[in-house]
Amino acid sequence: MKLLVAEDERDLNKILCSKLKKERYTVDSCYDGNAATDYLERSSYDGVILDIMLPGKNGFEVLQEMRKRGDQTPVMFLTALSDTQMIVRGLDLGASDYMVKPFQLTELLARIRVMMRSTTVRNENIYQCGDIIVNTNDRSVTRAGRSIELTAREYVLFLYLIRNKNTVLTRQQIEANVWSADSDIASNIVDVYIRFIRKKLNGPNEEDFIHAVRGVGYILRDKPEEDIEQ
Repeated sequence: MKLLVAEDERDLNKILCSKLKKERYTVDSCYDGNAATDYLERSSYDGVILDIMLPGKNGFEVLQEMRKRGDQTPVMFLTALSDTQMIVRGLDLGASDYMVKPFQLTELLARIRVMMRSTTVRNENIYQCGDIIVNTNDRSVTRAGRSIELTAREYVLFLYLIRNKNTVLTRQQIEANVWSADSDIASNIVDVYIRFIRKKLNGPNEEDFIHAVRGVGYILRDKPEEDIEQ
């Protein structure tokens, strides 16, 4: 899963990101509300950890803009304010939860897990392309009933493809949604991982649903080309 951490206390930001990465989350981070908005407009996330008192746009403003765009990504507020009215305001704007500083990292991680579960409609967590099924409830991938074992990174990449099936995705879009923005990655990393996934997904005489779009990127396709979104 991919998270955005928007926290202007740099030491805390670094600690949060380090801990989340150890828990196998993919993490982007920033230090002000304007940057948070830019990240949220450029990429998609499974959750946002958002400080209220950010420079530039504050956390409330960032959340308001998200919801106006129709972005329903779950948001957890971090706040040094224990004022009940401020907390209520954040929840009324559409936040899923909040943590008052200082807090225990173990509690934060537990609340993130709860936030992810409670904001998910389970039947929307099953994606299908042809005879390939991805069930995000248990992170399983099957093809024609047989289990496909993907690594964590392969799973995240394929999940992004199947969530956007029949839509052409650029390599830059895939990189932004699968790797964190500060990752030191090779220029051909997307192509390398696509090869890994194809090798695991496609048995003898089975259709390859992943198609390369020359000079652009890839598409997971299960319908005719004339119906494809560009």
